[in-house]
Amino acid sequence: MKKSVKKVLAILIAILLILIALSTSLLIINKPKDRTDNTFVVVKIKEGSSTDDIAKELFKKGVISSVSKYKLVSKIWRYDGKYKAGSFSVSPSMRSSDIAQTIVKGVSSTKNFTIPEGYTLEQTAEKLDKEGICNKEKFLDVARHGDFSKFSFLKDAQSGDNHLEGYLFPDTYAVDLDADETQIITTMLNQYDKVFTKKYRKRAKELNLSENDIVIIASLIERESQYDGDRAKIASVIYNRIKANMPLQIDATIQYALGKPKENLSIADTKIDSPYNTYTNQGLPPGPICSPGKASIKAALYPESTDYLYYVVSEKLDGTHNFSKDYSQFLKDKDAYSKALAEKNK
Repeated sequence: MKKSVKKVLAILIAILLILIALSTSLLIINKPKDRTDNTFVVVKIKEGSSTDDIAKELFKKGVISSVSKYKLVSKIWRYDGKYKAGSFSVSPSMRSSDIAQTIVKGVSSTKNFTIPEGYTLEQTAEKLDKEGICNKEKFLDVARHGDFSKFSFLKDAQSGDNHLEGYLFPDTYAVDLDADETQIITTMLNQYDKVFTKKYRKRAKELNLSENDIVIIASLIERESQYDGDRAKIASVIYNRIKANMPLQIDATIQYALGKPKENLSIADTKIDSPYNTYTNQGLPPGPICSPGKASIKAALYPESTDYLYYVVSEKLDGTHNFSKDYSQFLKDKDAYSKALAEKNK
């Protein structure tokens, strides 16, 4: 073989190796942060945002692994200066170039929904059905019989049809337009797992409680409190009553047992035959009664140190509570509330 041919061949091989190296590098810098995390988050891009601004926002939201890598991808794919303002749904399972393209096109291929704090499994299914996100019956069937065993925290949850009760974290979500019930539930369970951190699990062990116990307590707090400042106090009452071997007597558990909201409970209601009846059964109910938000979970893990055993809605009728350590004061507080309510309803 002539030297000139060999030289050309060597140059071609060198070029090929360079191209392979460049392709490999592009694949590496453009790979998703986590292919297995299909959770979508809403990212808001302000008018006039630079590529650096967008990269920092995406990193803050946890959908990219590196600001510098995203900026490099944006430059190579020539997306700089083409980004549009607005709210976009993106996921850690997406490549950086796909995320960039979503923002450049200005069109999201997702559907959004919000689940409020304190919603039950049934209420969640009803809301998703009403908003056209998925079918209520299919959602409930998947929630009750689907395989979500990959989530280790569910091993401690109650058994039966309501084993996901309390774990479908209340939040605003974005999912693919064609997402099915399994994907939607998985997204919500993923979010719960992000909120209930290792620090929280360590704290639960310090309290000698299971994760499920904490979620149960948090669900009670969620349904009993409208005011954030009361959550840790309500948590203290729950712990104090358990320690004193007193029944919790929490109305929200009766509401759950009845299966429908009722403004005023009767004496007969408090005698309903149900494991969720905290008037007739001591200790915690067998499972959560709703999906608690982060504030209630934190209150369950870090209750205030008090000697309170009772609480009742305040006569201010502003959602706050009056707390007391003795029954006579509780009766006075209860009477004050009743009078204020009667006055309001005149």
